[in-house]
Amino acid sequence: MISNKNFQQMNDMAEWLKAVPYDVTRKSLYTADDLYGDYEPQENDKASFANCFDSRVYQHYLSTGKDTRDVNELLARTLHDYGIHTALDAFFEQHDSRHCIGIMGGHALLRNDPMFARIVMLSKRLTEEGFFMLSGGGPGAMEATHLGAWLAGRSQQEAQEAVEKLASAAASFHDAGWLSSALSIIRDYPQHKYVSLGIPTWLYGHEPSTPFATHIAKLFENSTREDTILTMAFGGIVYTPGSAGTMQEIFQDAVQNHYLSFGFSSPMIFLGSNYWTEEMPVYPLLQHLIRTDKYKNLLLTLTDDIGEVEQVLKAFKEQE
Repeated sequence: MISNKNFQQMNDMAEWLKAVPYDVTRKSLYTADDLYGDYEPQENDKASFANCFDSRVYQHYLSTGKDTRDVNELLARTLHDYGIHTALDAFFEQHDSRHCIGIMGGHALLRNDPMFARIVMLSKRLTEEGFFMLSGGGPGAMEATHLGAWLAGRSQQEAQEAVEKLASAAASFHDAGWLSSALSIIRDYPQHKYVSLGIPTWLYGHEPSTPFATHIAKLFENSTREDTILTMAFGGIVYTPGSAGTMQEIFQDAVQNHYLSFGFSSPMIFLGSNYWTEEMPVYPLLQHLIRTDKYKNLLLTLTDDIGEVEQVLKAFKEQE
């Protein structure tokens, strides 16, 4: 028999689950409309952004504590993330993870940085070749990944024009107009053929999720989010310049490949020779660790040529 105290606890929990600003029973991935449907560009752009679903959830997340110990809130977040993972399983039943390419890199990459345009063109070409793109779903290199996938099938000139429009409107995600300019590109360059998957997190909710991703698996728990990104990119991962987060991803990916955790090793491609050998000398370190048998099974490539990136990934895909 349930005691009055336990019954009251269960009732309080049920009320909490109904009151949170997100759906704990959700079993589908998000879209840009889901996250930003209430957003309307206007003079008071920040106020409009604060009213959209994504922002309301983030403010609730902050108010209840990123590292909350409240059992009701923990249960609500867990149920939500379980539903998103269920939706991810359904997504990968429809899209072969062996054709999934991850692009990792800095969230602070500006839209007017030459590397931004290079990532866009690389992602565009890979999408046109039958791959589908995966990233952490935020701004910077992540936005460039999904913008390229969105522009697949269009001319290189159209892609360049889209990048230039974004850069002139708002170079950084901190700038007013970052979101409205992205939504403007989506309206001006509509497409319904190509998909890409972004997996952002409310842990970094100050970084807006890119609306260019057609499927968005936004999670509360960042550790499982990171593991999911690195695990599902079976087709290989391209590392573009980044800082601490990108470094973490490199070595987490290297562990999976070293141990052949899923029965094979996927390409680890480093785009930006000077960056990965001088500014952040990870590549020579990995080479040294391979030579000294500390790491095995790593398929490494260092290049400045997006054409070479494409060739390496296509050659790996053809081994299926």
